[in-house]
Amino acid sequence: MERVAFRLKLRPGKKEEYKKMHDEIWPEMLAVLAEAKISNYTIWCSGDDLFGYYEVPDRNHSNRVLASSPVIARWNEVMANIYYPDIDPETGTVREMELMFKYNLTE
Repeated sequence: MERVAFRLKLRPGKKEEYKKMHDEIWPEMLAVLAEAKISNYTIWCSGDDLFGYYEVPDRNHSNRVLASSPVIARWNEVMANIYYPDIDPETGTVREMELMFKYNLTE
């Protein structure tokens, strides 16, 4: 399983709107996440900083699905007014963070 982490910055005063978008997430967005085989997807917020994490069996497959999805494109248009986009031009998806350390008692 591959792990993907990213960070984003909320626009000032947009925290509640961001939360509402995710509390009322579009069913078609969930379908795209399933098609991309994304699991264990979580997002945390500290102030205006967002940190997201998810797992995928094949990062290349998930990136292709996300980058080619009209649902994701529409979501990104809406969300551009809520946070500052950070799309990687090479993958067409959110810019990933580089893993620096990992510890798991069971591994």
